Amino acid sequence: MTGQPGFAPVADAEWPGEIADLRAGFAGRLNVYRAMAHHPALLRAWADLRDHVVNRTTLGPERSEVVILRAGHRLGAAYEWAHHVVRGRAAGLTDARIATLSGPLAGMTDGDALLAGAVDDLVGEAALSPDRLAALVAAHGREGVLDLMATVGMYSTLAFVVKSFGTPVDDDVAAAPPLAR
Repeated sequence: MTGQPGFAPVADAEWPGEIADLRAGFAGRLNVYRAMAHHPALLRAWADLRDHVVNRTTLGPERSEVVILRAGHRLGAAYEWAHHVVRGRAAGLTDARIATLSGPLAGMTDGDALLAGAVDDLVGEAALSPDRLAALVAAHGREGVLDLMATVGMYSTLAFVVKSFGTPVDDDVAAAPPLAR
């Protein structure tokens, strides 16, 4: 594993004992969380938020991947984009649909454009426009709006980690077929 000296993904032999239970789960499977393992208390606290955003979001897996892919694109986080191309495919997104998420809103379905526009608002302005907020509440409810915000916030933090530390894309993701355009 490579990455920024001092913040390279933590190898099994150096894994902190206080989070040994996390290594066999999500934290040990991905380099981004192995990089976060340099701060065991933060990674432990992160686990509940990650579980909600990844597994229990009211957006559901498909819409969640739309949000994450757009966030990865807008934040320039190649690690997150690569990982979520694979996850997006697993959630049922086609390569063509995934490809639109890195382009203009006009090239997307209405539902994807609403979510991607919300990501754009949050990344660019740290707020949803009033019209977009009203449309999101109508389409996804208040919990959906909050889950969208939490997802963008969480993936912004992950983008900070992978971009600052040069966290390498995990081998299985790097070996996945490229996005067909």
